Amino acid sequence: MSPFIIAIDGGAASGKSSTARALSERFNLLHVDTGSFYRAIAAELLRRKLTPDDLPAIRAALPEISLGTQVNGRTAHMKIGGRPIDTAEIRTPEVNATVARFAAIPEVRAALLTYQRGQADVARAHDLRGLVMEGRDIGSVIFPDADLRFFLDADPVKRAERRRKEGLMDKVAERDVLDNIRLRESAKGAIMIDSTNLDLPQVVEKISGIVAEKLT
Repeated sequence: MSPFIIAIDGGAASGKSSTARALSERFNLLHVDTGSFYRAIAAELLRRKLTPDDLPAIRAALPEISLGTQVNGRTAHMKIGGRPIDTAEIRTPEVNATVARFAAIPEVRAALLTYQRGQADVARAHDLRGLVMEGRDIGSVIFPDADLRFFLDADPVKRAERRRKEGLMDKVAERDVLDNIRLRESAKGAIMIDSTNLDLPQVVEKISGIVAEKLT
């Protein structure tokens, strides 16, 4: 039986991660935060003393990076070279400052494409109903045929405020500019959810109703 797949796209701090975690628990789905994958790759490239401007060196390094997955509860965590990547390692100021630029490199995105699609097999191997994957390019590139595609948005000022409350200083507006074309593509054909004036439980309830109806 094919895993049930929910794709959640949206800009920085639009509520993707919190919503995806809640849906994972409610519907027994693997939670896949692709942003953490890009952060892990950024942390690894920084560990190798590379910057987003070192394109030839990045291209040479990517085939050397061996990726795996460890599932804790219902959440997928990336392993590099067999080593689980610690959350603190991917939330450093250095990673916050560079992850969007690393993620914008086509070779980096291509290197992660098969790995991200492979999370459906991870969900199946752990006897989960399917997966809820959140990030960018999810509904447009990774799972364009997902059972449900959502796009979460919110006012940029509100999203920047949420980011500060999380203790993260990466610039929401700057990331939106870098991701502008990809965000527009991801929004096409997706169910739009504006979370500017909604709290998390309201967003979760709104989406859960649509998911439950699809599953019946």
